[in-house]
Amino acid sequence: MADEIRTFDAILDPARAQNLLTALYVMRADAARGARLDFALIQRWQQHVLAAPALPPLRSLPAFAKGGRERYGITPDTRALLDACLAGSAKDTIRPLPLTARAARAFLDVCFFHPFDDGNARSALLTLLFVLAREDLALDSVRLLRRVSFHADSPQDALTLTRYIDHHIRESLHRATHPPSTATASLRPDCPWHRGT
Repeated sequence: MADEIRTFDAILDPARAQNLLTALYVMRADAARGARLDFALIQRWQQHVLAAPALPPLRSLPAFAKGGRERYGITPDTRALLDACLAGSAKDTIRPLPLTARAARAFLDVCFFHPFDDGNARSALLTLLFVLAREDLALDSVRLLRRVSFHADSPQDALTLTRYIDHHIRESLHRATHPPSTATASLRPDCPWHRGT
């Protein structure tokens, strides 16, 4: 993700890229300490994403996206419902759910609840990466996750998202166990979030 931000986002908007990179580092630190995923945690990341002077609040009005084709409502219990959904991303020994499904669900939960007035797609991606990082997994690439638009209410999109996450996990694990030769290595030793073997 850090490489993606440096090579893609920074070309489009250097300041926005730096904000997202800072949020990524904060998210990784939260994952390393085993933080509980809830709105308050995402809110901290979002403050960095938006370079906001204070924690961005849960939106108070309905939101619209994709030229008004999608509408996201708001109720007094929206935050509690979001927190309950995000709690499902944790590993559960009683009712185990695969990691890819938990990561996809957390991503789609943020998309569906659309908690902020701005930056929800970035927030959803950070949430997905947090679920993986909490289990000590960092993806070598996030291209498929960032280049396709996923709709929270589409069962087909949820399956596609899960397949893409699984693909990136398998590719990352393969690279970790079969590193390229030093002559062709593309790994970034200066990147603090690369977890190679």
